[in-house]
Amino acid sequence: MTNPFSVQDKVVLITGAFGLIGSTLTESFLQQGAKVIACDVQSIIADDMRKKWSAFTEGKHFIVCHTDIRQIADCAEAVRAGVAAFGRIDVLINNAAIDAKFDAQANDALNATRFEQFPVDQLQKSIDVNITGLVVITQAVVKQMLVQGFGNIINVASTYSLVAPNQRLYDMGTGTIQYKPVDYVITKSMIPNLTRYLATFYASDNIRCNGIAPHGIFNQHSDAFVANFAKLSPMGRMSERDEIIGPFLFLASDASSYMTGTIVTVDGGWTAW
Repeated sequence: MTNPFSVQDKVVLITGAFGLIGSTLTESFLQQGAKVIACDVQSIIADDMRKKWSAFTEGKHFIVCHTDIRQIADCAEAVRAGVAAFGRIDVLINNAAIDAKFDAQANDALNATRFEQFPVDQLQKSIDVNITGLVVITQAVVKQMLVQGFGNIINVASTYSLVAPNQRLYDMGTGTIQYKPVDYVITKSMIPNLTRYLATFYASDNIRCNGIAPHGIFNQHSDAFVANFAKLSPMGRMSERDEIIGPFLFLASDASSYMTGTIVTVDGGWTAW
């Protein structure tokens, strides 16, 4: 009997494949026997990621595509390359996004800009990637899914697409006021309804669409941040990166075949309060 939870030989296109969530998912899918089209705009670390993944796949089960999801031509090329390599695209994981991070790996400074002073140009940059880019890559992949007669889309949402940020989380007690900026909240908030839109629009075409809303994945955050998170979380801790894998594997597998239009929260109960 076929295991409905298996993703063996599934062809999965992942955007933002070099980031924290993207790299975790890429490695996990490869370890589970899937084939991955790893798309990212960061060229500088592409070779490092290829070497890392080749160590346990011999380079046979993935390709890396330099993809700026804002660019129609880039997205079309990623689809073309994926189909040329693997024959189809079973699953699209829309993971790429601009997000102001508060962890040790963040390249941007902690945001000290209140809503009324938030720069409109930064808002536009987030819209270009988090909304327009997501639409562009989804259009490109859906065209292929319509040709092959099936498909599965998984959008990466956020708790901040469901509830407002608790800004107390970002008060580290240093005297410098920090905020989770509004651009991320605005752009992520569209994902649940876009997920429902795509799910209902393409249901008769055998294309499913669901979303996952993760929150608080530990990535060498400061002790102050971890302590703040613990006080505000029902489970009293941040998520480990491996704890997001199961929900993605489930939604990518045939075990979730009657699920569409759903947002699965993986947030330690954050949105339950």
